[in-house]
Amino acid sequence: MENPLETKGLPEIEQLESDANVGKKYRILVAEDSAECVVPISLYLQQCGYEVVTAIDGEEALKVTALTGPDLILMDISMPVLDGLGAIRRLREQCAPAYIPIIAISAFSTSGFLQAAHDAGFDGYLTKPFDFNRMDALIKTLLPVR
Repeated sequence: MENPLETKGLPEIEQLESDANVGKKYRILVAEDSAECVVPISLYLQQCGYEVVTAIDGEEALKVTALTGPDLILMDISMPVLDGLGAIRRLREQCAPAYIPIIAISAFSTSGFLQAAHDAGFDGYLTKPFDFNRMDALIKTLLPVR
C-alpha cells in the first residue's frame, strides 16, 4: 500500500509557480474618452484573452491604475480633465519602480505628436483608426511572456 503523503510524482515548486501564471490574464487599461473607440478596442482585447478596465480621462486613469494594477495601458493623448501626456508623466512618477508599458493612442500622426509622446515616456504609438493587428503585435512586444 502506497503512502499518500509521499511526494513521488508531484511537480516541483518551480513548475507549480510556472503553471500558476498560465491561466492568468493580462489586465489592460484603456484610457479613452470616446465610447466609439473604447467599445471596439475593449471587445477586441477581450476576444484576445485580455482582461480590460477603462477610464474616460487622465485623472480617472491614475485612479484605475492605482486600484487595478494593469499590466499595460492604452492611453489617448487628447482627453478632458487631464490629457494623456500629463497622465503619463504623473504615472511614471507615481509608479516607479513598478514599470507599466504605456501605448499612446491619437488621431494625429504628425512628427510633433510622435515626439511629444516619446518625450513623455510612451512606449508605443497608435493612430486612429488603427490596425488591430498592429496593436496586437505592439502589445505582445511590450508584455512579458507567461
